[in-house]
Amino acid sequence: MRKSFDGLFALVKERLALDPLSGHLYVFCNRGRNRIKVLYWDGSGLWVCAKRLERGRFAWPQEPGPVPLRLNRAQWTLLIEGIDLRDTRAKTWHRIEPLGA
Repeated sequence: MRKSFDGLFALVKERLALDPLSGHLYVFCNRGRNRIKVLYWDGSGLWVCAKRLERGRFAWPQEPGPVPLRLNRAQWTLLIEGIDLRDTRAKTWHRIEPLGA
């Protein structure tokens, strides 16, 4: 977790072969899963945000190696709040399109 702007930028670009300037959040976790760093491009500059848990661990999704994992907004919120994504399930919703759409 020593990397900052340039180090995380290089990881995303070279190791993951993704575009760090895409506007996506790139989230990195330490081995102990009690710290995360987020790399984000807002259109004018890079953000690096960090969170350290004082107790407990993040319920990090288990994937072998540096595999890009896509999360929606709800999953992201659950992850940073410490809720294990494996123990949750999405509710199916019935949506009715408005008339004339």
